[in-house]
Amino acid sequence: MKVVGVAGYSGAGKTTLIERLIPLLKARGESVSVVKHAHHGFDIDTPGKDSWRHREAGAHEVVIASDRRLALLREYPAEHAPTARGLIAELRQDVDWVLVEGFKHEDLPRLEVRRAGEQRPARYPEDLQVRAVLTDAPAALQPAPLCPVLDLNDVPALARWLADNAALFAYR
Repeated sequence: MKVVGVAGYSGAGKTTLIERLIPLLKARGESVSVVKHAHHGFDIDTPGKDSWRHREAGAHEVVIASDRRLALLREYPAEHAPTARGLIAELRQDVDWVLVEGFKHEDLPRLEVRRAGEQRPARYPEDLQVRAVLTDAPAALQPAPLCPVLDLNDVPALARWLADNAALFAYR
């Protein structure tokens, strides 16, 4: 399994990048899972449906499955800060790639997404886990990154780069 984080500020294009990268990795015959950090409360269940009713009745976990899909809903008794590694452990371990959106403070190799005009500080100067910077404005990167700089809009080139550098993302 290879794990690559995608870090960047809100609005930088992390979700769009992952959305465009998944089919390219799949076209290479690779299986892909995604771990996404949500900053706020969220719900994927529908009030009134059986699974919602089971959770409302107090079930700690509800697994919903069909012949094509599975979802696990887990309630925590108190506020709980999930970790990327904990969530990766929940996934099938035979997947080729896990793309992690968010969790920028965890010890995982990552790509940093930097858009033109971004005034907030970059992570790559101090973050040794940044393996490449993806940007639409390479000349604006100050200081110049010591890691590779890739075109944010050339996702096929990113897929090739990931395949060529897969060893950088081997999960331990």
